[in-house]
Amino acid sequence: MRTDLVKVAIWGFGAMGSGMARMIIKKRGFDIVGVCDVYQPYINKSIFEILEEDNPYNHDVFITSNIDALLDLKPDLVLLATDSFTKSAFPKIKKIIEKGIDVISTAEEMAYPKANEPELAKEIDELAKKYGVTVLGTGVNPGMMMDLLAICISGVNEDIKEFEISRINSLSPFGKTVMEEQGVGLTIEDFKDKNTRNEIAGHVGFKESAYMIAEAMGLEVLDFLQSMNPIITDVDRISPYGLAKKGDVCGVEMSAEVKLTDGIKIKLYHPQQIEPELVGVQTGDYIKIKGSPDINLSNSPEVDGGIGTIAICVNMIPLVINSNPGLKTMIDLPVPRAIIGDVRKLIRKD
Repeated sequence: MRTDLVKVAIWGFGAMGSGMARMIIKKRGFDIVGVCDVYQPYINKSIFEILEEDNPYNHDVFITSNIDALLDLKPDLVLLATDSFTKSAFPKIKKIIEKGIDVISTAEEMAYPKANEPELAKEIDELAKKYGVTVLGTGVNPGMMMDLLAICISGVNEDIKEFEISRINSLSPFGKTVMEEQGVGLTIEDFKDKNTRNEIAGHVGFKESAYMIAEAMGLEVLDFLQSMNPIITDVDRISPYGLAKKGDVCGVEMSAEVKLTDGIKIKLYHPQQIEPELVGVQTGDYIKIKGSPDINLSNSPEVDGGIGTIAICVNMIPLVINSNPGLKTMIDLPVPRAIIGDVRKLIRKD
């Protein structure tokens, strides 16, 4: 068992980063050594004051805007919760790698960066191996509910013809960046205008999920087609970070059809909106596999997107620390599991 505390730093203290901090301080064997964020009202404030949580450590943790000072504290791992895209996360990941520190990123594209940014993925992998660190991108989706979970259950199949994977979820737990990416609060006209200019991201992750499933089964993606439509609310909706008035956009409906080698198809469906229960929408996660045998998994309500992303990032910390250097995806590491006991008992590396 490792004797010294597992030192963690958090870069980005929005909805996800602050949630990770709240989870970590309640776990045994961790030590949050620092937090970096550029939100001015948070600078130089104690995270325990902001979180309204008791301080379990023998030191305080003040938020800084100086990432170099934070990395100089030599944490074992940085939780990076600032971006959705590999390209925008890359400079931050590079900076962390060059300090010789492991990193877990919440950027959706980082769940399988080869799908959209193969050259950057190669560079990250080479840098990580050069500096002897591990890099992982993960979250509840992509990273678990629409890819890894389907991959795991496919282990009982002797043959597969088609995947049908659906996630009907609430956007309410997520922060301002996600609200903007989904167009929450826009008029229909503004949504169409921004979408024409490629300023609406919608769900980022279908391509990453499809490519992860393909690689896991030894296949390749032959064709990928994705669509996105706005969800219009007929009632006013308010979430912690979003507001959509009646007649405006409260989220997006995403779907994708994917063709793989060997004739296998993947169908993905993912409508997401703030406060779906206000209009009677039941959230849930569903996986159907047509094959031998047929599989039909159903979980309702959904795995909470906020809690799920926070938890899987924190729970993967010991698995990332234990891993060989390089850029990893969720299919490269042992299956995720909750940290219930002392995290140091799960660390295999000195």
